[in-house]
Amino acid sequence: MLRTVLSSTAFLALMAGAAHADYTLHVIHINDLHSRIEPITKYDNTCSAEDNEAGECFGGVARVATMINQLREELAGENFIVLDAGDEYQGSLMYTTYKGDVEIEMMNKIGFDAMAVGNHEFDDGDEGLLKLLDGAEFPVISGNLDVSQSNLLAGKLNDHLVLEVGGEKIGIVSALATDTVETASPSAAVIFSDEIDNLQQDVDTLTEEGVTKIIALNHVGVTKDLEIAEKVSGLDAVVGGHSHTLFSNTEEADYAYPTMVGDVPVVQAYAYSKYVGHLVLTFDDDGNVTSATGDTILLDASVPEDAEIKARVAELAGPIAELKAKVVAEASADIDGSRETCRSVECPMGNLIADAMLDRVKDQGIEIAIQNGGGVRASIPGGQVTMGDVLTVLPFQNTLSTFFVSGATIVEALENGASQMEEGAGRFAQVAGMSYTVDPSAEVGSRISDVMVGDAPIDLEKTYGVVSNNYVRNGGDGYKMFLDAENVYDFGPDLADVTAEYMMEHAPYEPYTDGRITVK
Repeated sequence: MLRTVLSSTAFLALMAGAAHADYTLHVIHINDLHSRIEPITKYDNTCSAEDNEAGECFGGVARVATMINQLREELAGENFIVLDAGDEYQGSLMYTTYKGDVEIEMMNKIGFDAMAVGNHEFDDGDEGLLKLLDGAEFPVISGNLDVSQSNLLAGKLNDHLVLEVGGEKIGIVSALATDTVETASPSAAVIFSDEIDNLQQDVDTLTEEGVTKIIALNHVGVTKDLEIAEKVSGLDAVVGGHSHTLFSNTEEADYAYPTMVGDVPVVQAYAYSKYVGHLVLTFDDDGNVTSATGDTILLDASVPEDAEIKARVAELAGPIAELKAKVVAEASADIDGSRETCRSVECPMGNLIADAMLDRVKDQGIEIAIQNGGGVRASIPGGQVTMGDVLTVLPFQNTLSTFFVSGATIVEALENGASQMEEGAGRFAQVAGMSYTVDPSAEVGSRISDVMVGDAPIDLEKTYGVVSNNYVRNGGDGYKMFLDAENVYDFGPDLADVTAEYMMEHAPYEPYTDGRITVK
């Protein structure tokens, strides 16, 4: 069956002559908050208190709470659920310092009805997800994970759930991207299976139980969500995350809100606490969706911050304020580290990080630096640069890793980096000490050409010294070809510290691109 994506806005009559629609459900949703507990700048990193008071910031959990509570009041007496499509963890010093405690506390204060497991909930292994499962005062689900072999997670994670809302049963099913084994750190005891197959099984189970209204709450990315909407029968809506995609009818966006795949609406609400999504579904007597309307709501300075939560966030920020405020460098212009650029083309932030890595270890026989684009989490505005800015860009506490591999292995690594460009995957290779050309439309295994190391064509038989971060060296983001590297040392200095020190040494740092990556 061909997928039909209708990029129409708001109201869509789906079934002429259907039974009278008598049940309306308001679905409020967020995704990929990524520890943006405090307000953020237009670059998605943590905003200063001064800029926030000046009305220049967005989001933060206090604004998320205000908007959701405001919607609760406006829709009092109507059918209303609040969903989170995953990735509360990782992305700011709040997570680095408190390891999930703050995210859990704030989610409990805001109040959710269900959350999908995101890949970054596994950043600190099974233990990190266990903390969420034990601490959340609402269900956290994922349908394509078998955790029965895990001594930590067994019996704690459900496939799906049913919510009673206004006298009707609302089924919630969920799937997590199967490449989480490459993008995070689940243990080998966590077994992943196909997203579509498992969603279909869970939908069928709920349907057999008499549930006629079923929503998929996924963390798989927009491309997979659209495929799910097409292929999983019995779904009434898909609420997604993972790809940080903006659906909107009022702003320039990737997709209309909602985007219809056949008669199934698909939505997502960008990331980083900047938006809250509001999907309005109307069902007929048989549980069929007859209209799907709504939009994402921008949480700018016009949205006041919840006073109680704002005070608590300030209290939590106290112990890390001194570190965040420390000025470590100066940038002569904005340093672009946006997801859109660093996962698809040469980007200024990728050059900075790769240059910094290579500069630190160049006297150790290292010629090449490779940084995964997904490890770059924000941009930095021009002017004074604080350690907080750097840690927002590089929040994972990765260390420098040096190792030696053949030229053929390096080309294989670059092929891996190009393998999911159309999906905006984090494996895209930002580099230093080398250059290459990528043709995303070419056949697998033939996408990389014109690879140069320094001024010389790469020698596939020669052994080269490489520096990356320990996550990539240990196979993260698909870089499994580095697992068998020689003379490995994974315990170098913290990548954020290395980057900050490099900027200090080159102050004022001038961001640039120089053509080291060519995309056809």
